[in-house]
Amino acid sequence: MTKELKIRRLSEVEIDIPLDMAMQEGWNPGLEDGPAFFAADPQGFLGGEIDGKLITVISAVRYGDSFGFIGFYICKREYRTRGFGHQIWAQAMSHLGPRLIGLDAVNEQTASYAEHGFKSIYRNIRQTGVSLCDAPMDPRIAPLGHGVFSAVNSYDGRFFPAQREDFLKIWTAPMLETRRGFAFIEDGEVKGYGVLRACHEGFKIGPLFADTPDIADTLFRTLAGQVKGQFIILDTPEPNAAALLLAERYELSPEFETFRMYRGAVPDLPLDQIYGITTFELG
Repeated sequence: MTKELKIRRLSEVEIDIPLDMAMQEGWNPGLEDGPAFFAADPQGFLGGEIDGKLITVISAVRYGDSFGFIGFYICKREYRTRGFGHQIWAQAMSHLGPRLIGLDAVNEQTASYAEHGFKSIYRNIRQTGVSLCDAPMDPRIAPLGHGVFSAVNSYDGRFFPAQREDFLKIWTAPMLETRRGFAFIEDGEVKGYGVLRACHEGFKIGPLFADTPDIADTLFRTLAGQVKGQFIILDTPEPNAAALLLAERYELSPEFETFRMYRGAVPDLPLDQIYGITTFELG
């Protein structure tokens, strides 16, 4: 038996491994998250092995040359405190290079990330509850599909530090059975959009981006109304007071929080129009 950690890239057929490990940690990933995650950066998912057994994983997803995001930083419990996590972390950071890097951290880990140059910028609050909504009949709501993808992709660029077209093509794909997406279109322009996806427990809404609180409300009711009576999850940036009010209005309650942290210049994003982040794992 060797104690040397062998780090390698995970292949497309192995993308469910970090998702399964995340589920075991109680992170509740989406049922069909893997293909979209892998499309974001096929080189960005790493695994660490000892004697052929995968014991640690991490994602270091590159969005172009300017931005990267760390997620899925997991080591099996029986192998913790032996330095294996630090080794795969170093490899992940090397993969991202000099880019601006973001991550979402629980409070207990913020000090550790701060040692690597990350700064806490704001809290994301996970809001959960049972959907009480009926989907509105509004002609400005259009299902996401190939016909509106180009406009939605362009609109998304306002809310994310880099282009992520490859990811969004799958994240918003109309043929996936476990998710639904809608855009709010007025006067021929996209003014908001959101995605609802089935998870191992309940349904997550993310992203939820909108120009105004009223548009966000309409989109939220459209998404939550698809699964009325079932458990839903919305991850709200705390700086957006209207997002917190929306969650309260529909009887969602805070469950836990993460801190959005960046290493490098903080991106100038319209947080007042971000009502639900896309995912803790990839930003």
